[in-house]
Amino acid sequence: MVVTTQNSVQGEFATSANSAPRSIVGSRAQIHTRRPSTWNDLTETETSLLDFLRCKGKLSELSPTETKQKLLNYFREGDRFERLVNVADKEPPRVRAMLGAIGQELGKSRDILVKIKKGLNPVSRFDFGNLRNLRYAKEWQAK
Repeated sequence: MVVTTQNSVQGEFATSANSAPRSIVGSRAQIHTRRPSTWNDLTETETSLLDFLRCKGKLSELSPTETKQKLLNYFREGDRFERLVNVADKEPPRVRAMLGAIGQELGKSRDILVKIKKGLNPVSRFDFGNLRNLRYAKEWQAK
């Protein structure tokens, strides 16, 4: 998933393990541990999308409008949206809410959207960060 042309000085790695050996990833690497084991069956792009949602799109150097459009294009590919909804119950509520807003904007089935909505506390509000311009963000409890 590409939303920036910048190269990080340090590598970033995500793992479902509790830790990763520094001798393998290097001392300057940033390690994101305890990712859900459900990520093991996802593609690199799919896990990147979930990480992007987890960080509220803050790593994008594109405008908010361009970021949203690029994100929606990734979710339009094949059955990617449905695959991510299938693992959404292991994601933070904010990520599930963003998936719901994305799904509604893409015109996904009511059944899928209801499944996502049932997993959210109706009184909670979520920080969508750079993704607050999703068309249905407010309906999905964005602050």
